[in-house]
Amino acid sequence: MITFNVELSRIGRWLIVCILSLAGCCGSTPQIATPDSVATLESVVIGNLEQWVLIRGEDKHNPVLLWLHGGPGSAQMPIARYFNSVLEKDFVVVHWDQRGAGKSNPRDFDESTMSTEQFMSDTHELTQWLKARFAQDKIFLLGHSWGSELGIQVAHQWPDDYHAFISVSQVINDAMTAEVAYAWVQEQIALHGTQRDQRRLERLGPPPFPERDRYISLMRLVDSFGGSMDIAMPRLAWIAFQAPEYTPRDYIRWLRGTNRGSGPMWDESPPFNAYDRIAQLDVPVFFFCGRKDYNTPWVLVEAFHDQLETPAGKHLVWFEQSAHSPFLGEPDAFNQAVVNVRNTVLAQ
Repeated sequence: MITFNVELSRIGRWLIVCILSLAGCCGSTPQIATPDSVATLESVVIGNLEQWVLIRGEDKHNPVLLWLHGGPGSAQMPIARYFNSVLEKDFVVVHWDQRGAGKSNPRDFDESTMSTEQFMSDTHELTQWLKARFAQDKIFLLGHSWGSELGIQVAHQWPDDYHAFISVSQVINDAMTAEVAYAWVQEQIALHGTQRDQRRLERLGPPPFPERDRYISLMRLVDSFGGSMDIAMPRLAWIAFQAPEYTPRDYIRWLRGTNRGSGPMWDESPPFNAYDRIAQLDVPVFFFCGRKDYNTPWVLVEAFHDQLETPAGKHLVWFEQSAHSPFLGEPDAFNQAVVNVRNTVLAQ
């Protein structure tokens, strides 16, 4: 399972000191100065667990956009407004800390509840709640990395709930990813690497990587050559730790969630394979793909896009300067592309 939290897990203990000094005592989100706006941070019981959502939009009558973060465990709520708040002009944007992530990661959290089926059920339940809350028949669904794996399965099972699915850095298959990423790292080491890099690769050995630790080690090598994260982690952490939506306790929960990542789900059987699970998608689908991405390699996303049956239409949207997280690497282009999806789908 591709984990956006590979690099987040490197944040050291010293950052907790920053967390405690920077964060306020109560989580809140700034109000929006428009007559029909919505700006709320609230808990919802989903799947018998209190889970948190951040809901923001300049007009509560706009279409709802539900954003599924990566990981599992990499809650995006603390960085959402910094990079993507412009989307609040055209959508009611919903950022959800999934079970085991961020504000939805209590100390007594039961990791055994982290299964694909439970996450799908949670997403479906939250979707129904949002549709009722905003009196809309359908909403837009966006998933990044792990969120794309979750989102494409949800859109496949409940297509009538969604105007479209926006897949960002789509997970295709871990075994195929390891093959492509390993070959690319070999090439990068030959061109730009050091003897230390070569030794790291030799210790890792070639794929397959059934062990989670070895897979994560490969992803760290990918990132070291620019094939994953699109922003330096110290800067991203500094942005996140200033978000008013999080309390000191929430930041610690966030770190615990990113460090846990997909661990409890790694041995799920069978592992996700998009080719096996999704032969046809009955909603419009837009694949957002970073040209430099070797965490969820762009070549695999392109090949899957080409063979996927989509009666409602499919689109491949490229971000030439981005790797795994174009919403961080090219936020202006990314935000405009999401708005373009809205306009294209609603005009049909």
